[in-house]
This record gives sequence, structure tokens and C-alpha cells, in this order.
Amino acid sequence: MKVIIMGCGRVGEQTARMLADDGHQVTVIDYDATALDRLGTQFKGRTVQGVGFDRTVLVKAGIEHADAFAATSSMDNINIVAARIAHNIFHVPRVVARLFDPRRAEIYHRLGLITISSTTWGAERIRELLTHADLDTVMTFGRGEVAIITIEIPTHLAGRMVKHITMPGETNVVAITRQGQAIMPTLGTEFRTGDVIHIAVHVASMDRVEALLGLGGGI
Repeated sequence: MKVIIMGCGRVGEQTARMLADDGHQVTVIDYDATALDRLGTQFKGRTVQGVGFDRTVLVKAGIEHADAFAATSSMDNINIVAARIAHNIFHVPRVVARLFDPRRAEIYHRLGLITISSTTWGAERIRELLTHADLDTVMTFGRGEVAIITIEIPTHLAGRMVKHITMPGETNVVAITRQGQAIMPTLGTEFRTGDVIHIAVHVASMDRVEALLGLGGGI
């Protein structure tokens, strides 16, 4: 996949390294040459110095053939302008913009842009860690409304079935890791001692999940 990342701060730099290490063709844009230099000589992608919403700079970075574009600078307005140019003018299939102000997310969603708010994500993650310490949240979706949690099956649930902790619209066991291998269970799959279960759960139902699993803090 050909990816362009606009902004070489901490988030942009790390994203670029991860994607490049995964084998993607990555180009990083930043107006600050010093920021680009932090990528070092071992970086497997390209760098382009310039303003990330300048069309000439974007064309130089290869946006006309890009499969994805991420705007990760430290300024919301710049990220949105760059993302809209990538989305509306160059028709890049996948465009993501980083936002610091989560109140703007709904506005940009109406414009067809995918936004990531580190402020919202961080606050949600802190809340989860403080109020549901027994559940390990490994991923969230949307604005954090749905999460994937992982936990080793409690002893009292060994021999029970997936259907016993499934609540339509609230929880769903999406995978079980058993002896190092992952399986996709059915409602009739029985839990075994040592299973690690991965559950998709609506965050409003976290307390009920804790109760089903027999953890503290549930109702």
C-alpha cells in the first residue's frame, strides 16, 4: 500500500515507522527538515519537505497514486485542510485526520472524513483502566462506544458455553485463544480452563460483563 503521512511529530513518526516496517511504501511530509531527520537513515520510506496542504508538495509526495493519507500534524486546522484536499481533490481511498479538539469530530464526519481524537481516546482509556481494572481493553471503535476486551476465562465458566455470556447488542465473544491458537467460536462452543476470550462489548454494558464473568465491580 502507498501511504502518505503529513506531519512528522511523535505520532506521524511512529506511524510511518510501523507502516514502513510492515512493508508499505511510505512517504512523510513535513515543513521542518529537522523533524524529518528524526526518522534517521534506517527509515525505509521517503521524505518530502514542504507544507502538507500545498498541492505541489502533495503531488511530489505521490498523492496521485496514494492508497492512503494520514494528517498527523499538531494543528487541527492544518490536518483537516490537508485531509479534505486528499479526499476531495485527489480522491485518496483512505484518509484519516488527527484531531485534538473532539468537539469538531462530528462536523468533519459529515464531510466524509475519518478523524482520530487522541484526547477522546485517552480519556476513554483512562476511564476504562480506572473503573474496569479487571478487563483488558485492547481496541476501541468509533469514539470508544465499542471495545474489544481480553481476559482469561474465570474458573467458574469452564465447561459453560459462549451463549451463556452473549447478550445481543451488548456483548459477543469474537475469538478464543486456546493453547496459543485462535479460534472463532459458535454459540455452542464450550470454554476450557486456560482459554483467553476476546469479547466485543458496548462500553455501557461493561458492568454487566463484569457481573457475567464474576468480577468485582459488576452489578
